[in-house]
Amino acid sequence: MKHCIACGKNLPDRELFVLRDAPASAQDIPDVREVADDKGITLPLYRCAHCGLVQFACEPVSYYRDVIRAGGYSITMTELRRRQYGHLIETYHLEGMRFLEVGCGQGEFLKVLTEFPVDVYGMEHKEELVKAAQMKGLFVWREFPEKANQKFGSEPEADLFPDGRKPPEGKFDVFLSFNFLEHQPQPDVMLQAVWNNLSEGGMGLITVPSLEYIVERGSYYELIRDHIAYYSFETLRYLLERNGFHVLEEELINRDTISMIVRKVQKKKTEACLSSDGTSELKISNSLCEGYETVSREVDSLTLTYRKNKRRLAMWGASHQGFTLATSTSLGTCSEYIIDSAPFKQGRFAPSSHLPIVKPEEFFENPVDGILIVAPGYTEEIAAIIRERFGEGIEIMTLRSNHIEWIDSQRTWEGAE
Repeated sequence: MKHCIACGKNLPDRELFVLRDAPASAQDIPDVREVADDKGITLPLYRCAHCGLVQFACEPVSYYRDVIRAGGYSITMTELRRRQYGHLIETYHLEGMRFLEVGCGQGEFLKVLTEFPVDVYGMEHKEELVKAAQMKGLFVWREFPEKANQKFGSEPEADLFPDGRKPPEGKFDVFLSFNFLEHQPQPDVMLQAVWNNLSEGGMGLITVPSLEYIVERGSYYELIRDHIAYYSFETLRYLLERNGFHVLEEELINRDTISMIVRKVQKKKTEACLSSDGTSELKISNSLCEGYETVSREVDSLTLTYRKNKRRLAMWGASHQGFTLATSTSLGTCSEYIIDSAPFKQGRFAPSSHLPIVKPEEFFENPVDGILIVAPGYTEEIAAIIRERFGEGIEIMTLRSNHIEWIDSQRTWEGAE
């Protein structure tokens, strides 16, 4: 029986949408030895009739406890975090408070937080990321919120900081969670563990990808197995309140991400109320199906034109969006490669489609005529890099919602000359 990961109720028999031949993961990127055995999978998407949470009915990826951020050092994301920290600390007078990022990777966002007058700590499950964060002088230890009654920082000597100190005793004043909750098969357990390790009236800043963004734009390519859950404002608020957090502020940031500031309160029973939830089953299903059809049609038109004119095309962005697009459209067979700036992805192959992932310098050895950017949130930053490094002659495109557009142009591919 399939159960909702948020409220525990049975999921319906009928799925909203099925993503076929999908990448098995966004981070287990096959290398030259593994690519022959890599295969796509089928992912059925459901919506809980009780609480409304949209989710895949599948096992989570094996590394759901780890935080791997390819874009953690981008100018776009660094400036966003800096603005969020400044607003949170100044608005709620949190100077001198003890902050904890739950799932901090190698400390990309913690490093930005050290610019502010607060005590900064982080916990991360993946050992090599913990060590990388500690090498930067950050106070990060290895742990994952696995149990509701877990006491953070209570593990033995293996988790000492490089200078010999142990994780701090006592509770934290503020927790941070950036695009981590959507990976969790037991989000309530994680939130209860956080609640139990916060001081009375403690606060939090949490972000997740937005379901509304996907539905409004028909962006089916945002779906990936790594994100086992797809939260709307309604369903995220329900989950947080159900686990003892009152939502003080909520907003859409970076076009595609929900951000909420919360305060710890006494836990109380919360019943789901879907009357105000605009993401109905029919709306979600229609949006994803129509988005798939539109994107496939425009991509086919683009790749056919490039082939006929004997021009060469590449993608930029070994992201989960890029991987899904490569395996679900003709991009996977018509693109020369996928460019990505993250060294740990270079030299590998996109899951399912098996397009080679290369560093930007590959362009000079193996030039193309056009590049389609498939990294939402970083489009303008990447376009500027392409212009500066590759010159003005290259055609730069991106996928906005479900239409291909040229950068610095209002034209879309459909109907263009």
